[in-house]
Amino acid sequence: MANVDTLLKRIDAEFAALDTKIKQAQAEHVHEHQERMVRLAAFETLLGELPAVWQPRLEALTRKFGDKVKVTPTVTSSSREGKFDFQSNLARIQLRLSASTDREVRKLVLDYNLEIIPILMKFNSHEQAEWPLDAIDRQAIASWVDDRLVDFVKTYLSLHENEWYLKDHMVVDPIAEVRFPKFAAASTLELEGKTYYFVGEETRREFEAKHGIASR
Repeated sequence: MANVDTLLKRIDAEFAALDTKIKQAQAEHVHEHQERMVRLAAFETLLGELPAVWQPRLEALTRKFGDKVKVTPTVTSSSREGKFDFQSNLARIQLRLSASTDREVRKLVLDYNLEIIPILMKFNSHEQAEWPLDAIDRQAIASWVDDRLVDFVKTYLSLHENEWYLKDHMVVDPIAEVRFPKFAAASTLELEGKTYYFVGEETRREFEAKHGIASR
């Protein structure tokens, strides 16, 4: 019959083996955490450099839209985001472009998110691209941003041609008898509390002459 001391030694060996595993796992976790912090520091440095790639492009978009867009930048230790709110009487339009990293801090993650409310047409609302942090391709990033901004402009313009968005914003030129979006009027005229919309200055002048109004 086996000695009890032998049993106890075997049990102690199992506890010792477990303790060794725990200490080894703890050491690995500490090492992984330290390496992650090193990668995070490198990522933050990268975030400080990449605006040279995308900032001129976002500024160009902002200039194109002038006072029709409000830009709200957001900066944290692990991400950068630009939020663009576009003024439109047809819908609420918000574009968000962000740069972040994955959980393990091994990739640069770029996100394009477009929100249009109400949703009355199909459009590309989200795109994502990733690059390994140790193999960043700045030219590819610039091209990706360019493509997303062009996608957005196409969507924005198509919204202002879409019959579902325009149905409550159509007017008729009283002279040309042409229906067109109110925002596309070349000229307007207030008469007896009513606003008239015209496709051009010529039809407005003809309207004024017809109603005995002195030309402006």
